[in-house]
Amino acid sequence: MPSAIEERIAALVAGELSPVHEALGKAGFQAYLVGGLVRDAFLNRSLEGLDVDIATDAHPDEIEKIVGRLGPTWLQGREFGTIGVAIGERHVEITTFRSDVYESSSRKPEVAFGDSIEEDLLRRDFTVNAMAINMADLTLVDPLNGVQHLFEKRLVTPAEPAQTFSEDPLRMLRAARFVAQIGFEVDPEAVAAIKNMNDRLEIVAAERIREEFSKLLVGERVGDALGLVVETGLADRFFPELPALKLEQDPIHQHKDVLAHTIAVTSSTSPRPRLRLAAVMHDIGKPRTRSYAGGKVSFHHHEVVGARMARNRLTELRYPTSMVDDVSELVMLHLRFHTYAMGWTDRAVRRYVRDAGPLLADLNELVRCDCTTRNKNKAAALNRRMDELEERIDVLSEQEELAKIRPPLDGNQVIEHLGLEPGPVIGDALDYLLELRLDHGPVEESKAYELLDEWAMERGLKPQ
Repeated sequence: MPSAIEERIAALVAGELSPVHEALGKAGFQAYLVGGLVRDAFLNRSLEGLDVDIATDAHPDEIEKIVGRLGPTWLQGREFGTIGVAIGERHVEITTFRSDVYESSSRKPEVAFGDSIEEDLLRRDFTVNAMAINMADLTLVDPLNGVQHLFEKRLVTPAEPAQTFSEDPLRMLRAARFVAQIGFEVDPEAVAAIKNMNDRLEIVAAERIREEFSKLLVGERVGDALGLVVETGLADRFFPELPALKLEQDPIHQHKDVLAHTIAVTSSTSPRPRLRLAAVMHDIGKPRTRSYAGGKVSFHHHEVVGARMARNRLTELRYPTSMVDDVSELVMLHLRFHTYAMGWTDRAVRRYVRDAGPLLADLNELVRCDCTTRNKNKAAALNRRMDELEERIDVLSEQEELAKIRPPLDGNQVIEHLGLEPGPVIGDALDYLLELRLDHGPVEESKAYELLDEWAMERGLKPQ
């Protein structure tokens, strides 16, 4: 092991992790650093704040007794041999040497505990993650040439790919995640196995798929990873709207490759989960809305259809409600900019900012990235218009606090003024007042009451 890596690991073992190492050692058990921390040490990545995985020959009940005195523990993974403990700011998981296999119809692995670190490493997902460092003497255990594969940037399974993926089908999607995050190339035999057995992903819980997909999306090489999940058929199992974007072309009604466009847009956005999800979903309504007229192809209202589809897919993947709402709203709004392409009135700017709300920065970036045309003049024109819009937003924001746009009167004031009970009519009145604010800018309170009276009289209401 290179001296620089040994020094970094030695400092970690002797420092933050010494309580765990010493406690396991005193109890007569082995302890090995495994997983992502070892891999990232060889890649010269920062180890600061990384979760720590330790493999041991101690069984869960023994681990719990040993580390229970070291800090707060969590036992959610106990049935799989894992006990978690907080050591300072570190999240440390200690797991019994094991092998785990899925039953053909099960969503959960059936765990069998092993006797050696070598056996444990053989059961892991990829050889680059199947390296261990003995915490007692810092020797490297690398029976599967993980270091070599790491520097070759090859993603190879420890056993036959079909066996490795059968034991935990999520590993097929994890392969794509490592393509996105680290830039690995997946071994051809592994790619072939994924194509042959991608249906096994269907037994994996939606929450686990969501976590892998979310990590994939924020990777630097997200485009390559998305290409892989489509090529291998994985996307058909958890995100079928993505491969559906590869619309058939005909010699008369041609249009750009929507799948290639989507991947390009996603790759060019900042690696924020919400924005990347919106980018990969922004055009998923196109296949259902494609129509032909006058020798041209159109996708009328694909943003409306796409927003509904995004909501359904994200809900199935068990994303939090807030993320579902935000992403579907970004999909719905991503064409709004072009509605005002001929000129931005103050009213239009207010509405754009009001509708986008806290999504404004993501929406503007999505609009910019959505322009993938090779026509430099067209691309430059779009960017100029977006620059102009953002300048207008800045000016109006200084003048009117656009982010805080509200009706000039609140519900209690409307109720008291009109002498009405709370109900739908009060909501209608507030909607009317908000429209006034958006159309005309700030409205004085006295003027708001005057206009509210006119509105009420038109509806047969008699203001008090």
